[in-house]
Amino acid sequence: MNKKTNKVLIIIFFLLLVFLISAYIIEHTLGHQACKLCIYQRFLYFISVFLILNILLLKKYTGPTLLVLSFISLIGSIVAFYHFGIEQGFFNESFVCETQNLDQETSKEEILNQLKENTISCKEVTFRVFGLSLASINTIFSFVLFFIFIRIYKNYEINR
Repeated sequence: MNKKTNKVLIIIFFLLLVFLISAYIIEHTLGHQACKLCIYQRFLYFISVFLILNILLLKKYTGPTLLVLSFISLIGSIVAFYHFGIEQGFFNESFVCETQNLDQETSKEEILNQLKENTISCKEVTFRVFGLSLASINTIFSFVLFFIFIRIYKNYEINR
């Protein structure tokens, strides 16, 4: 890896940390609860942070790790776009987001347990940055990361 690539990976690493820390500040300090799709997107960012650390510190399996980072970023952009689509009404809210049906066969205890879970709808946008929902920002950011990691991988393979 050359110095320019390392700098790019370090910048991405810190951007991912900023996104993660911001998400927790928004949730725990400002009181905006995260839905399940938000949490899945965070999980992908955590994996990316550890994979970038592997490249920067351990310097092992760099090529395959870059491919995995590309794949994770692509998955992240798909999940974020799906989340954005639910917010905008392009897609129906999936079983991942919806609260369970409270039909007549459900006991009172089950209903109380479901209500205690306090499931947050993926449709609700409770926090925006410059008029954009966090799902839309994640869609763009993850898609850009996908292209950056693919490009770094191609350059890595050429210069190996």
